[in-house]
Amino acid sequence: MHFNAYGGNGAALAAALVNAVEFTPRVIESLLTDHEMLRTALTQAQAAELGEWARLLAPVFGETDRDVQIKLVNGLLDISATKPFVSNHDGLAPHLHFSSADGDIVSRTKDTTAGGLAMAISFSDGGRLGRCDRPGCATVYVDTSRNGRRRFCSLACANRVNVAAHRARST
Repeated sequence: MHFNAYGGNGAALAAALVNAVEFTPRVIESLLTDHEMLRTALTQAQAAELGEWARLLAPVFGETDRDVQIKLVNGLLDISATKPFVSNHDGLAPHLHFSSADGDIVSRTKDTTAGGLAMAISFSDGGRLGRCDRPGCATVYVDTSRNGRRRFCSLACANRVNVAAHRARST
């Protein structure tokens, strides 16, 4: 499944923030840059605020009750105060933006992730915002596979589960 680049990037950034284990300016600036955010310089307080935001994003992933998932995302949208607008900058086709380029990095990150999750549940029923099925793994992901049946965060986790199941059957 392909979300539009902006919405997909927002959902992917949300997953990356949830999966982050360290919220220092250096680590989070790198993560934001990797997800195409601009002007990513952060203070320690801003990095910590994004850590708190990541804890609010986390429950959306793997939630199977769509009504609950929608309520969670609407709550994020309320907090972020995002106001989507259509843009056609730099000769691109018209596309949605969820934040003003003039906002600070924390508000732009909140707007982008809340908007990206809103698009993900609107265009894919929310089932593509997953949480790894391997016991003990808390990694979240955005399922962009064609059939939407991804169950694990990585091939390594899938292999561990499959090897364990094979061994259990063999004994």
